[in-house]
Amino acid sequence: MSRVLLVEDTPIMRESVTEALTRGGHEVRAFAEGAAAIEEARRWAPELAITDLKMATMGGMEVLEELLKIHPGLPVIVMTAFGTVETAVEAMKRGAFHFIQKPFKSQELDLLARRALEHDRLARENESLRAQVAGDRPVLIGLKGLREEWKRVAATEATVLILGETGSGKEVVARAIHADSPRAAGPFLAVNCAALSAGLLESELFGHEKGAFTGADRQRKGRFELAEGGTLLLDEVSEIDTNLQAKLLRVLQERTFERVGSAVPRRADVRVLVTTNRDLRTEIEKGRFREDLYFRLNVVPVTAPPLRERPEDLEGLAVHFLKGRKKLAPDAIDALRQYRWPGNVRELFNVLERACILVPADTIHGSDLSLRERGESKPAAAASADPFAGLTMDEIEKQAIVAALARHDGNRQRTSAALQIAERTLRDKIKRWGLGG
Repeated sequence: MSRVLLVEDTPIMRESVTEALTRGGHEVRAFAEGAAAIEEARRWAPELAITDLKMATMGGMEVLEELLKIHPGLPVIVMTAFGTVETAVEAMKRGAFHFIQKPFKSQELDLLARRALEHDRLARENESLRAQVAGDRPVLIGLKGLREEWKRVAATEATVLILGETGSGKEVVARAIHADSPRAAGPFLAVNCAALSAGLLESELFGHEKGAFTGADRQRKGRFELAEGGTLLLDEVSEIDTNLQAKLLRVLQERTFERVGSAVPRRADVRVLVTTNRDLRTEIEKGRFREDLYFRLNVVPVTAPPLRERPEDLEGLAVHFLKGRKKLAPDAIDALRQYRWPGNVRELFNVLERACILVPADTIHGSDLSLRERGESKPAAAASADPFAGLTMDEIEKQAIVAALARHDGNRQRTSAALQIAERTLRDKIKRWGLGG
């Protein structure tokens, strides 16, 4: 389901377009005027925007410009009445994806919307591929003791099982293995297995044919096809449903797969890396993980140690996360080294991000970090009686989410439940602010 922001000041037209887009499987948030839509775009992360050009208050051209400031690259479709096509063309010169002339059929709008979304998806994938071909490599801060090990592993085609606690940097290791491998010029794609239901994950991995299930209105390639010639990371592989585990085992053994709704075998020219924060032996004993899949995945195990076991990495990671925004006083560095970091690297990122928001000075001191072990009472605040003084509502919301992520080790499901917001809303905000670690 794609997120669509609609701006149309005529009630009948707004309702008609909303109904057509919803029927096409999109989530629509519709507004009668541009200012409210712009404000919603700051809180929400639309994947497509559709705006009328001629409106009583803020015009469509201004809406377009403001949207592209907030979300650069966002595909925007402008709706125009007869006689204003020249203005619509000018909108395209300013960054609109396309225009559609009123009156139009719902099928025309649906087709244009799907084209815009597909164009945006392909543009993002191509940008990622170009970066990798150009030699971009993951930022390898910390994990120094693992570098020789992953370099040896990278030179092979072996499946790698990357173990470690939540937030310890397992994906960083995976990206480093890919960057040092013969497949470095190919794509690197990651799938969060814990975030999708079994049915959605199967389609995400293997793709599907048109009509394979309700809502499958077009053919779709899966990650095994999109990652051809490169590397596919299955993040938190222990969360995969046991039935789907059998299909994954077959792909790893035979190097072929079928799209959902198809019996045509396709070759999987992909190197597979997997991560987990669970003890797979225990999962096998409880009947939640297939033993044969475990042996197939556990060809070369690599363990990302928790942050508390590598204090030599702390200062370098901290400086990297701060990105020059603030400096660390010596007592802050000492405080970082003395803390146990139950949330690992992700918690370190969140702690420093919170400090950047709350500390007005250019230097962060140990007392600014508010580090404490779980179960201990929070120290008395050294700041003003009003911790939100001088902050905007947006900054307060960001602070609350950063703190909640730290408390729940970056687990988005538990964080969204604690904050009483939808997991999708949390995901959009994390993406918008570049959180997550």
